[in-house]
Amino acid sequence: MSTIVVLVKQVPDTNAKITVQGDRVDLSSVKMEMSPYDSFAIETALRHKEATGGTVTALTVGGSGTEKILKDAKAMGVDNIVRVWDDSWSELDSNGLQSVLKEAIQGLGANAVYCGKSAADTGAGSTGPGLAERLGWSNASNVIGVDFGDAVTVSMPVETGVAKITVPLPAVVSCDKGDFKPRKANVKGIMMAKKAKVELMSASAPAASVVVANHSMPAAKPAGKTFEGGSSASQVVQLLRDEANVI
Repeated sequence: MSTIVVLVKQVPDTNAKITVQGDRVDLSSVKMEMSPYDSFAIETALRHKEATGGTVTALTVGGSGTEKILKDAKAMGVDNIVRVWDDSWSELDSNGLQSVLKEAIQGLGANAVYCGKSAADTGAGSTGPGLAERLGWSNASNVIGVDFGDAVTVSMPVETGVAKITVPLPAVVSCDKGDFKPRKANVKGIMMAKKAKVELMSASAPAASVVVANHSMPAAKPAGKTFEGGSSASQVVQLLRDEANVI
């Protein structure tokens, strides 16, 4: 029997227009959703449970507004939904987040953790490997398929194709988009999710070692250049080499 935890994170809608107000990203009118790669982690965790038995708990770190994505995970089929938060926390850097997750996962008694390969808002990809390091567990990242047993055999892309590697449990596995589709919530799952109770856990977070000074939008791209006729060929080649750095 496996005690499985799947990590989920609330992020801005990937299609939303992001603006900066007062040196900070303004998310007041932006729709929030589950980070896309997390749905592949949920699907993989549920397949693990179906293969070996046990339970799947969806875990997030955040305020009460993040409970929606936990309900979404519940509708997909996870057994339990847990939120970790303390109102004294303002922002958690990666060190603080991974420390909080480690404490929560140990409290839940997990022996397998799945997460998305990276979050859509930061794209750092550090949570899975960093958490495994803190737990002293095995780790595999960018996984596109998993076979389950006493250990897990993961498939991951490498330069020469796809490698299959056996990873002993306990382990943290970061999931990429695989050759499967995450299951959709059915009506029964959605109704059960609405009634589901979110368990609130506490944890200790170290003082932040990274402080965000400000946010700013990237510089606007310069206007394109248009050339006509064969006489411009040498100039185009020069610009491709000296400005675009493509040749």
